[in-house]
Amino acid sequence: MINYDDFSKIELRVAKVLEAVRVEGSEKLIKMQLSAGDKDEAGNPVNRQILGGIGKFYEPEQLVGKEIVIVANLEPRALMGQESNGMLLAASDETGIALLCPDREATPGSGIK
Repeated sequence: MINYDDFSKIELRVAKVLEAVRVEGSEKLIKMQLSAGDKDEAGNPVNRQILGGIGKFYEPEQLVGKEIVIVANLEPRALMGQESNGMLLAASDETGIALLCPDREATPGSGIK
């Protein structure tokens, strides 16, 4: 078990999928460009790239425009030579996976409490 202090370190945010494409050479990975409330040093919005292993359950075109929940403060990780800057959240059972999505429209970057 983790304690509340450890859990409170996890930064969950709403992100909107702007672009999604399959990663060449992978059956599972989809590369997504997201609006997640990130800004550059000048305060301008910047997109975030996340790779998710959801390609057996979702087509890239199903994801564009969808709001999803991400872990925003994970260290970057290289997957198949491409950088992933976070993790999407999904539920799974014997029938497959289902992305966690807000039940109403939310501003990209909104925190989850």
